[in-house]
Amino acid sequence: MTRINQLKAAGRVLGLFALVLALLGALAGKCVYASEFKVGMVLDKGGKEDKSFNNAAYDGFKHAKAELKITGKVIEASDDNSYEPLLRAMASRDFDLIIAIGFAQAEAVKRVSKAYPSKHFVIVDAEVEAPNVRTLMFREHEGSFLVGALAALVSHTGKIGFIGGMDGPLIRRFEMGYIAGAKYINPRVKVISNFVGVSVDAWNNPAKGKELAIAQYSEGGDIIFGAAGASGNGVFDAAEEEGRLVIGVDSNQNWVKPGHVLTSMLKRVDVAVFDTIRAAQSGQFAGGIFYYGLANSGIDYAMDQYNEALVPKAARARIEELKKAIIDGKIRVPDYYEKK
Repeated sequence: MTRINQLKAAGRVLGLFALVLALLGALAGKCVYASEFKVGMVLDKGGKEDKSFNNAAYDGFKHAKAELKITGKVIEASDDNSYEPLLRAMASRDFDLIIAIGFAQAEAVKRVSKAYPSKHFVIVDAEVEAPNVRTLMFREHEGSFLVGALAALVSHTGKIGFIGGMDGPLIRRFEMGYIAGAKYINPRVKVISNFVGVSVDAWNNPAKGKELAIAQYSEGGDIIFGAAGASGNGVFDAAEEEGRLVIGVDSNQNWVKPGHVLTSMLKRVDVAVFDTIRAAQSGQFAGGIFYYGLANSGIDYAMDQYNEALVPKAARARIEELKKAIIDGKIRVPDYYEKK
């Protein structure tokens, strides 16, 4: 082969090599684009700054955004009538997974998931039976039992309180577990209960939460469990002003009013949301009901530097015993959902 022919052959090889590299680059670019996973989330009226339920869900989204590199959008619903339009707007666009936070969105999810069967939906706290819907349910009564028991162990007056947000089966479930745990420790304990309201506005009325808390403290209650979303912020303010104790809910709220928060009943919506996004992103989305409780760390109570001085070692040891007994099935916590 002459020198010229050798150069021509080398040129053809180099040209082919360059073409292969270009094709691989183009394919790689397409793979990167295809790997983008877009998540839409609709929060209830409490909003992502409620330091509680919605805040936990938003934390799960942020965690997925940072670790899984997803994209997406989180929207706060203004009222019950906005759920369906928001969900439909996301379903009609390029969102791969749509997450509805709160039982109030159940009917909207039913209708929209039926209209968009190829889309994947998630709802927290309500059972929606559809092949393209994943329901995330929590055993709130188990965690409420533990914090109720702790309240009874620590109370000096024998009177404790409960303030719920929107009156309904879910928050009645918290209340029932809380009372059962308190009475397990002290059958004579008195539990004062109030609810902020009966509509979604009850999740975002801290003034009413504070008013109810001050009334309960004035009746002799020295510890209040506030399962009231953003309305619970008023309960925290009352605890600080009255020099009493409060129990947080859903997220770890021990830091909100240091020295006044006995503990927080953890409902790990953040973990459930993150796990669901990860499964869907990897092609492992499955419809059906997924439960989170003490046994799989979906429910717990919070101990950290903010409240360790408020919880005697003996009391914490007792709560750990009760926790194990519930997980082992030796204690059956009453469940409002099973009430006849």
